[in-house]
Amino acid sequence: MKKLTSLLALAVAGLSMPANADPLEQAVKADLPSLTAIYRDLHTNPELSFKEGRSAGIMAAEAKKAGFEVTTGVGGTGVVAVLKNGPGPVLLLRADMDALPVTEQTGLPYASKTPGVMHACGHDTHMASWIGTARRMAAMKDSWSGTLVMIGQPAEEIGSGARAMLKDGLYTRFPKPSTVIAFHDSAALPAGTIGIVDGYAMANVDSVDVLVKGEGGHGAYPHLAKDPIVIAARIVTTLQTLISRETDPLESGVVTVGSFQGGTKHNIIPPDAKLQITVRSYTPEVRKHLLDGIARIAKGEAIAGGMSDDKLPVVTLQDQNTPATFNTHDITARMSALFTARFGKDRVVPARAQMGGEDFSEYYLADTSIQSLLLWVGGVRKDKWDAVKGDITQLPSIHSPFWAPDAEAVISTAVEAMTSASLAVLKK
Repeated sequence: MKKLTSLLALAVAGLSMPANADPLEQAVKADLPSLTAIYRDLHTNPELSFKEGRSAGIMAAEAKKAGFEVTTGVGGTGVVAVLKNGPGPVLLLRADMDALPVTEQTGLPYASKTPGVMHACGHDTHMASWIGTARRMAAMKDSWSGTLVMIGQPAEEIGSGARAMLKDGLYTRFPKPSTVIAFHDSAALPAGTIGIVDGYAMANVDSVDVLVKGEGGHGAYPHLAKDPIVIAARIVTTLQTLISRETDPLESGVVTVGSFQGGTKHNIIPPDAKLQITVRSYTPEVRKHLLDGIARIAKGEAIAGGMSDDKLPVVTLQDQNTPATFNTHDITARMSALFTARFGKDRVVPARAQMGGEDFSEYYLADTSIQSLLLWVGGVRKDKWDAVKGDITQLPSIHSPFWAPDAEAVISTAVEAMTSASLAVLKK
């Protein structure tokens, strides 16, 4: 009787599953309700950079349950989960964990309960997908050989987490990878679409402070003072020529003055003014030219404004910088072909490099013999995408208080993509 019951169960299962059903796709679909519940919990309880204790605990517990050897507290709140499965290469998969100091305005029933903090960049979908990938890889150990290292990284939003984990021995205390892969949800692609770019994917990000000195005085007698606001304004306008007149038009760069502060009252010429500048580039050569140019222009405009050598601007490059993310050609081409075969050419598209920053770059730069790939998984809900005909200027971007990705589509696509990529890299 038990044998008959088992045969009937198999028959029913066979009837409910199409003959050509993909086992990985079906497993991901079956796991999606659990992963969605985890995602919503993480979204409701976001944590800022280097404070991701609860999030890290959830990821660590899930990895342990799947059979990984787990170490916590790496680089602060980082998680390292290792699954050794015979001889072969070492693959590292990363998910970032931190949220942003943004007040959520999505209206979601599972919106953030932490005042002024929100997963506005989608790292909650990254963590849920990481857990789903860990489950799938553990369940499919017969299909691969090698070592899988999965890390939950803190503090991506401030560009410090990857560096902190590497400094804490990520490549010495744990198996060193030959390939590193990560994904990021995208507010510029329809849900479930995969975007890949060969070469530079994300920019160098540098922050520069400029203290512009002057000689304060009464606003009614400007000839008796040296106005730092005028000098700073000239610096702002001249900085734009770094891109428009000094950078090869075929290269990319951005110099944006995000803050201009000076003065306290209508009729007072202040003693100084302050500029805060973000600088974006891809290549080391363009980066150096822009940073050197800011210092040169600041000094030149001050001299033109009559400032003496002891009162020239003070230009400070902040330590909190993020290097450009580079996708190496071999792994990019290989995964592009793999994803196209699995998802179809309509769901795998060439992406454009972005001027945003990502400290995933650190894992490749720590050893440039490593193959590295950062890909995007679209998160814009189909109805919203169709309503604006794909015009992303009419949609919330990441870091927006209104960004609410189609989490189920992101997670299911990402788990399937990251698992299939892992199986390919760790193929027997």
